[in-house]
Amino acid sequence: MTCNLPLPAMLFESNKNNNPSRPSNSVEGLIMSNPTQATSAPWRIGVLFSRTGFMSVIEETQYQGTQLAIEEVNEAGGVCGRELVPVAYDPGSDSAAYGHYAKRLMVEDQVSTIFGCYTSSSRKAVLPVVERLNGLLWYPTLYEGFEASPNVIYTGASPNQNSLALCRYLMDTFGTRFYFVGSDYIYPRESNRVMRELLKSNGGSVVGERYVNVYARWQDFVPIIQDIKRVRPDVIFSTVVGEGTVFLYQAYANVGLDPKQVPIASLTTTEAEIAAMGFDVGEGHVTAASYFQGVEGSANNAFVQRFKKRFGADISTNMCAEASYFQLHLFAKALEQVNSLDTEVLRSMVFGTSFDAPQGAVTVNPMSGHTDLWTRIGRANRQGQFDVVSQSKEPVHADPFLIGYGRATQTGSVQ
Repeated sequence: MTCNLPLPAMLFESNKNNNPSRPSNSVEGLIMSNPTQATSAPWRIGVLFSRTGFMSVIEETQYQGTQLAIEEVNEAGGVCGRELVPVAYDPGSDSAAYGHYAKRLMVEDQVSTIFGCYTSSSRKAVLPVVERLNGLLWYPTLYEGFEASPNVIYTGASPNQNSLALCRYLMDTFGTRFYFVGSDYIYPRESNRVMRELLKSNGGSVVGERYVNVYARWQDFVPIIQDIKRVRPDVIFSTVVGEGTVFLYQAYANVGLDPKQVPIASLTTTEAEIAAMGFDVGEGHVTAASYFQGVEGSANNAFVQRFKKRFGADISTNMCAEASYFQLHLFAKALEQVNSLDTEVLRSMVFGTSFDAPQGAVTVNPMSGHTDLWTRIGRANRQGQFDVVSQSKEPVHADPFLIGYGRATQTGSVQ
């Protein structure tokens, strides 16, 4: 098979603030054809990230990572001589809207492969759609684990790739008494359940646990911070997401708590949220992630340079943007081999596929459809970046059901 016909770079457009009855302008007027037949028609793919609403602070960067990767693929000649053209919708941070648009993509737009979702609630809304209609969702966000679907490729971290190392680092560095603060939905509650089990099995304890609405504002965190001052934990473990992250950290800073003594530790706080809250507010707090902008390596240097050139010198990359970026390249690499968007055909090639991502080499693990990723611990500095204080020696095999977690918590897989 020869796949070397050049095509011009595509124009990535979306339905930001879209009329829900219309698809992306970038694909208007295209006539769908059998994706497996010999043709020069573009490959149509779905994109579902919120560019408005309370989750836009992070999902906008996922959209950007996807956009950059699509442009790179098309500038290199597309896939088998055919450009990638996205059909993009903005769900507006409404979980139910993800399911609505996923169905529209598959039924009306005749798209079988979708890149999108940040929250577990949005993923859960899309999951029955892609399973019923046999589509393929590429999910670029860390999540709570304990799920595997033949219709999802998981490219964000599962608990054994972030929670295990973070728990060990925090207990060794700060102490064993944890206070949980989370947004009130699936991911925070399940992630806190995992962290509680890890603490319990290693002599730690949970001294407080509070949840806020996903639409929480600054004032909602004031009584929680007051309770934290009263309880005096060693660590605050946050699973707050979206704009709420900004308000939590600002409320913390407002009462003069010291991250050198009692840091907020998170799996979800990235460079994007640090920029939104203020570099001085974020300084000293801890995040576990597969990727930080400061990761050393030629692949990341090139990624950061291209990202900033495309979206602005003051915009930082982050783990969610990076996963959105590399998963598109993984998809294109597999598609190049099979020349088909048929879900079974494409999925069989995706399993075992590797890519030299900005974080380092990553591979889709055929055992679970999750991705083998790197594990890193970072502390935010005054420049709004993370200083890496600990990282794995190699990619950590995905174990979404924590089958080996008892052994993993006792071994030094992270240095």
